[in-house]
Amino acid sequence: MAVPLSISSNSLLSRQCHRLSFPSSSFKGNVSVLGANPSQILSLKLHYNRRIGKQQKIARPLVVMNQTAAASSSPGAVSSERFRLDNLGPQPGSRKRAKRKGRGISAGQGASCGFGMRGQKSRSGPGIMRGFEGGQTALYRRLPKLRGIAGGMRAGLPKYVPVNLKDIETAGFEDGDEVSLETLKQKGLINPSGRERKLPLKILGTGELNVKLNFKARAFSTSAKEKLEASGCTLTVLPGRKKWVKPSVAKNQARADEYFAKKRAAAAEAAASEPAASA
Repeated sequence: MAVPLSISSNSLLSRQCHRLSFPSSSFKGNVSVLGANPSQILSLKLHYNRRIGKQQKIARPLVVMNQTAAASSSPGAVSSERFRLDNLGPQPGSRKRAKRKGRGISAGQGASCGFGMRGQKSRSGPGIMRGFEGGQTALYRRLPKLRGIAGGMRAGLPKYVPVNLKDIETAGFEDGDEVSLETLKQKGLINPSGRERKLPLKILGTGELNVKLNFKARAFSTSAKEKLEASGCTLTVLPGRKKWVKPSVAKNQARADEYFAKKRAAAAEAAASEPAASA
């Protein structure tokens, strides 16, 4: 059965594609020239008549629209498609292919292939290293080194928890009290944290002390030792942790200590026997 068709241009859509409004512009020319013309194919409206039975006819419109024109006519339309891993991608134009370096004049970059005429960066090879400044002293060599690196990474780290005599004087210790790392923590003079929690105590000589106390510390400064001995305090030097050495070295050190101990004992016996012989 033949179906008659009638083709008519949709003038409303075509006017929407070529119409631009500039309310605040002083442009005097033809505005339609500046309009976006995405395609010369306009939207078409097709009418076909469908015959039902012998006398009844039904006319149904069939509109064929240009997809580009439909998209330009509704710029505020937002796609309802969800983002998924299979449809994610960069924006058009945000990624560009790297320049394909050729070799020779026929490749399109001339005889130097985009690397210039002469110079260090035009030569073959790995290029220049990071921080290179053409032969002068580089910035990373002009700046001073960090603290502690010149003598090893641990050279600049503190080795003791220092406490001065003036702080011990104001802490409220009485005669005969013990001054150690634990008692100073209880008094609130020191509150080591982090790495300092494992460091030993050292007494420094700033200030004066008029109380006789019993000190237990790993080290004493020279001035602190003189002042404490003059005031009648008792000083106890706590032993430190021995440095690990190889078993063969430890054996030789033990033999040396035993040898010098015998030599000192012999010298002391000789010194004690001389007064007795003279008497």
